[in-house]
Amino acid sequence: MSRIKGKARPDHSPVEATVAGIDVSKAHLDVFFHPDGERFRVPNDAAGHHDLLGRCVTGGIGLVVMEATGRYHRAAHAVLHAGGIQVAIINPYRTRRFADVLGRLAKTDEIDASVLAEFAATMKPAPTAPPPEAMAHLSELIVARKQVVEELMALENQKDQSTLPAVTAQIEEQIALCRTHRKALEAELVKVIRADRRIARRYAILTWIPGIGPATAAILLSDMTELGSANAAEIAALAGVAPMNRDSGTLRGRRMIRSGRQSVRNALYMAAVVAVRWNEDIRVFYERLKSAGKPFKIAITAAMRKLLLLANTLLKEDRLWSSSPPAREQAPQIHRA
Repeated sequence: MSRIKGKARPDHSPVEATVAGIDVSKAHLDVFFHPDGERFRVPNDAAGHHDLLGRCVTGGIGLVVMEATGRYHRAAHAVLHAGGIQVAIINPYRTRRFADVLGRLAKTDEIDASVLAEFAATMKPAPTAPPPEAMAHLSELIVARKQVVEELMALENQKDQSTLPAVTAQIEEQIALCRTHRKALEAELVKVIRADRRIARRYAILTWIPGIGPATAAILLSDMTELGSANAAEIAALAGVAPMNRDSGTLRGRRMIRSGRQSVRNALYMAAVVAVRWNEDIRVFYERLKSAGKPFKIAITAAMRKLLLLANTLLKEDRLWSSSPPAREQAPQIHRA
């Protein structure tokens, strides 16, 4: 240490801010503090979120980075935001590219909390506000409807295997009750959608596309909020319909689909099955792939991707689907009040 007139020269180098990366899953949150190196896990529930907030406040965390997961990150995001902690919700496509550039991961590795914390320290992304309350209500209703639909399917399968009239009668009563619950939840979904002008407009654009029905549109609105704001590669990666090269040196691997948001993929699959029958563009595209010898799984996944990217484009341009899209120079102008 150099000295001037017998006194130590103060160190004016900037102090690195403490940031956190959080790897989100359905059951728990894995947390890493940078540059401290502290690592811990909390449950992804109300008690865990309270514990996380306390640790972030005590640790002087200036910024938290989490990947967009569809819905599993939302409650923790809301708690941290309400507690005064800035949170940036990042597209996983960005963090994957960041890790690849740094050479931190092998091709099969998953992004972990330490990589997210390094992303926060290096890129300093802007904080993200929690979604509107209407989106939280929409998400909760979709989860409830999904549970009812799954129960209904199980009951119908059970009925097919039943041989006793008394058992069959009870199953039929349960089926009728499930159908009543499903109808009520769907009515409430429509009510929530219509109450919010922006959500209602996005819902109308999605349901105007042949193949995308009300249930699929609601799932896309809730679990793929990036639609209309991200590019094609990012959207396909988020949904898990983006083929990835597995080539390395002289070894050529098969193209694969990385895991995406399961709820979105399931909804897109059903939509694509309908679209290959009723959406002329998707049908021609799908049949061309089948004629080229592509197996069903590859062809239908490609149709899912095409349908998703169509939805992304229409939402970005704020226009309804048309069998004859307007020419670029004749694109309609949207006048907002």
